[in-house]
Order: sequence, then C-alpha cells, then structure tokens
Amino acid sequence: MDRTITTLFMLMSLDGKISTGASDNLDVDKDFPKIAGVKEGLRQYYEIEQTTDLWSLNSGRVQAKVGVNTKEMPHKTPVSFVIMDNNHLTEHGIRYFCALSKQFVLVTSNTNHPAFEVEQDNLHILYQKERSLKDVLTKLKSEYNCERITIQTGGTLNGLFLREKLLDYVDIVIAPVLIGGKDTPTLIDGESLLSENELSHLGVLKLQECIVLENSYLRLRYQVIH
Repeated sequence: MDRTITTLFMLMSLDGKISTGASDNLDVDKDFPKIAGVKEGLRQYYEIEQTTDLWSLNSGRVQAKVGVNTKEMPHKTPVSFVIMDNNHLTEHGIRYFCALSKQFVLVTSNTNHPAFEVEQDNLHILYQKERSLKDVLTKLKSEYNCERITIQTGGTLNGLFLREKLLDYVDIVIAPVLIGGKDTPTLIDGESLLSENELSHLGVLKLQECIVLENSYLRLRYQVIH
C-alpha cells in the first residue's frame, strides 16, 4: 500500500454519539467522569488509548474544544501528531503540539495560519490548496515513514475518511450510556446517502475481536472491507 494504514479509534455511547450534546461546551472527556454508571469504567478507554499507534491524526476543531489553545505546555511524548486545521488552533495551540509531539505535522489550506509564524525543528506544515485526505496519507508514509496512524477526529472528518475509502480498521470502545439527539455528533457524520447508487460508499465491517470490559463497557475491533 502506498499510503499509511489507518485505524479509527473512538469512545462512543451505545447509540453512536461521540459527544454528550450538540454544544462545544459538552464533551465526553469532561462529562463522562461525572456520570454514575459511566465513570467507573472510563479508565479502560484511556488505558487502551495508550496502546494505539505512535502516530495520531486529529482535527484542530476537536483539539480547540478540549482546550489546547490555553493549556500549559505539556511534557514530550513518543507520539507524533497530525492535525488538520484551518482556523481553530492559535499560536499557543501550535506550540503546545510542538512540545507534546515527537513530530508534528499540520495540514492546512490557510496561508495565514499561525503555524507559519512558529519555528520549531519538529513542526512540519503540509499545505494543500484543496484538501486531499489520500494525499495526506501518501505523504505521511513517503516523507515521514508513518506506516500506521490512529484517527481520532470529529464525525464529519471521520465521514470523509469513510466515503473516500481510507479507513482500514475500526476500534471502538462503547460506554454503557444512551445520549440521543439528532444534532449530537456521531461516529460518522457528514452528508447522508440519498440513493441506491451511493450504497457503494457504505463501510462493510469484518469483526476481528469483541471484548467484554469491566463495568458494562465493550471493545469492538473490525477490519473495513472495501
């Protein structure tokens, strides 16, 4: 394969929600620890997260939501981060990821992104006039020796990876909770299918592993069949 192998790794509710509501003030990382019956088993997700790939792909919107633009500078980790962002990360947020990452690749189509004002040895800017997820994955492999990457973005970007047939594996931890709400982000968002001709864009999955975790949590691992 001429591109990086991808795994979508997410925490979601039983009804597929990856947020606790339709507002950016609501977030599972912040809210699940407060909910009795959910908080007791939450640590398992973070423990599994520590075993995922040493390359991680995120969106600037999600990272801004969790506060990287104002957080204190972190300690260096062995993980390399790829962030797709046009206007959500500030200069502080860029410096945060430079401090956190082994290698930090920012993907943007914004020529005025604050990342262009930052000089760090581990910062690499991949400018795209028009977004191409396949091109990102191809360059990650050819230019940065990234063989495998874990995707942890929002539902809209997850949906683009699916529709462009760029998801290879799905690794989901299901929390024992129902959230509801048609406007609450789900695992795969974006445009809905409208015709039978579009059914070829569906992600068909082959189950690889089903693990019953503690406190009514589940872990499901699939291969995506294209």
